[in-house]
Amino acid sequence: MSAELKVTLPDGLAREAEANGLLTAEAIEELLRAELQRRRVGKLFAAAERLVEAGAPPLTEAEVEAEIAAARRERRAPDASRS
Repeated sequence: MSAELKVTLPDGLAREAEANGLLTAEAIEELLRAELQRRRVGKLFAAAERLVEAGAPPLTEAEVEAEIAAARRERRAPDASRS
């Protein structure tokens, strides 16, 4: 899937972004990927905080390793979505 994007920016911001090479498809893709990663990490920390607030016991090292292995298997699955 691909999407075409039209963005309206204030003149000063548009000039500065253009001067810094940020209005190319590649740069915008990189910015979007970085923001998606930042949000995933933020959600992870928010979930961890909720667990602490709820009084959930911490995971054992074996449980952490099992969760990591499961996440890796899911990520490597041929039909795994890349989000």
